[in-house]
Amino acid sequence: MKKVWMAADCVLSPLGSTTEENFKSIQKGLSGIHQIHDSQYSTVPFFASSIQDLIVESEQTRFEAMCSHVIRHVLKGISLPSERTILILSTTKGNISLLEENQSDHPRIHLHATAAWLSHQFKIKHHLVISNACISGVMAMLVAKRMLHGNQYDHAIVVGADVLSKFVISGFQSLQALSNEMCKPFDENRMGINLGECAAATVLTSKPKIFPVKPATLILGGGLSNDANHISGPSRTGEELGMAIHDALSEAGLSADEIDFVSAHGTATIYNDEMEAKAFNLLGLNKTPLNSMKGYFGHTLGAAGVVESIMSAQSLQHQELIATKGFKSLGVTMPLQVIQSPEKKAIKTCLKTSSGFGGCNAALILQNQTN
Repeated sequence: MKKVWMAADCVLSPLGSTTEENFKSIQKGLSGIHQIHDSQYSTVPFFASSIQDLIVESEQTRFEAMCSHVIRHVLKGISLPSERTILILSTTKGNISLLEENQSDHPRIHLHATAAWLSHQFKIKHHLVISNACISGVMAMLVAKRMLHGNQYDHAIVVGADVLSKFVISGFQSLQALSNEMCKPFDENRMGINLGECAAATVLTSKPKIFPVKPATLILGGGLSNDANHISGPSRTGEELGMAIHDALSEAGLSADEIDFVSAHGTATIYNDEMEAKAFNLLGLNKTPLNSMKGYFGHTLGAAGVVESIMSAQSLQHQELIATKGFKSLGVTMPLQVIQSPEKKAIKTCLKTSSGFGGCNAALILQNQTN
């Protein structure tokens, strides 16, 4: 079977405009989350991460400007064959802000139209949208991997992005899921999520020799499942996320004890954190170092799986475990080895998980090939 590599990447968030800037910010323990007082989003203050000083050209929306930034960066210095390349857009709401700007008839209010516009801008012939709640990013990377394995394409540009909007904020407020302070994944005092806006892109390839720098990270396996428990609430047992993890391990040809750390979804909600804790215990991962990156970026929805996979790949390359910002004391009923402070350590393989509304679950296994 063909090997699929993460060959190039870029992250745009409040912590930086490149992957390197974002990872350095995380190493310093910085967070892009702050309290926002802005009536265009909410009548009450809320905690979230938002990108400042973004340059938006006249023909672009804010969402498109963010996507264009990361795509332009990952394509710098390389030329991908249009016929053998696909652009996959991972997002939950895309240009939803156009509704709030009284532009419901805008041609790119639809996700497929936005993906088509972006692919046209960068002369990529093929495009696809993956919009499956909060697993969209991990699922998009897994779909890209399968397409490359099936020889449909040689390269895939996976772009994950979402922006802050009144629509999204009010939706989470109605669920009483937003925290009125900085989020605390897996902590006994957690109050809920902080939203965030971010764009992240990675180029997956089965032909790494065309890239100027030899790729370091392989995508070894992946799995998807759905627990169909509730429209917004996850499984109460964790068995279904466990199925996705099991499938990812099986495809990778690995056992649970070969995972060096877990990058969890870790939203800091009572039900998600508890469900993940049960799933990791079912798979024997309760003693494996684990982190959540939501305390740095907030919950970036369709971008979450992509940005957190990129940061996990950076963690592998730098041989450094990332701390779970906001965590102090375990607040789930099952044991977990939550990473509390950065640690230099020999690490090679990472499990990335995501879960979302509707009971969807995804798992992806990354492995560094330079150590």
